[in-house]
Amino acid sequence: MFTDRTDAGRRLADRLEADGVDADVVLAIPRGGLPVGRVVADRLGVPLDVVAARKLGAPGNPELGVGAVASDGTVWLNDSLLGDLGVGDDYVDAAVERERAVAEEKVRRYRGDRPPLDLRGKTVLVVDDGVATGATTTACLRQVRSEGAARVVLAVPVGPPETVDRLRGEADAVVCVETPQYFGAVGQFYESFDQVSDEQARASLEAAEE
Repeated sequence: MFTDRTDAGRRLADRLEADGVDADVVLAIPRGGLPVGRVVADRLGVPLDVVAARKLGAPGNPELGVGAVASDGTVWLNDSLLGDLGVGDDYVDAAVERERAVAEEKVRRYRGDRPPLDLRGKTVLVVDDGVATGATTTACLRQVRSEGAARVVLAVPVGPPETVDRLRGEADAVVCVETPQYFGAVGQFYESFDQVSDEQARASLEAAEE
């Protein structure tokens, strides 16, 4: 469906232009969202920054997400799943603090000494290379909203229909190039989906400054 993340960024930018979507700032979710976000930010002629979150894994099953936390401590919890699993507040509180610190360090690693962009009163486009469950995406969108953005738009190349529909309740608008009915993982819709290195991620973020 997409050759690589750069191709996905071009096609996402095409869709944004066709839909008349504009923005003041693009925030990419690292690491995979940065190459996509770089293309989109360049096309729109706006600055690129990062917003990060971490999944909260279930006890004994870290791959099962029971929520997510953004780098500023903004939390989204799957309350029904937590109830079904009988997960207590102490576990959640400890997981939130642990993963928040990881997300914060990730942002610091990519942004360096540069201050974060001021989002107050702005239209902010949150970009990733795709969504699956949408847990970390939700935490990121909520952080952007809490920082005073006037309008929050999620833009991704691919995601399952049910996740995209749910995320419409978190953002003012959602732009998704493809919503395949049979969805296993984001990577299955890319010919090349190699892991983005820290160096590549930083290069994507810094490219416009050169």
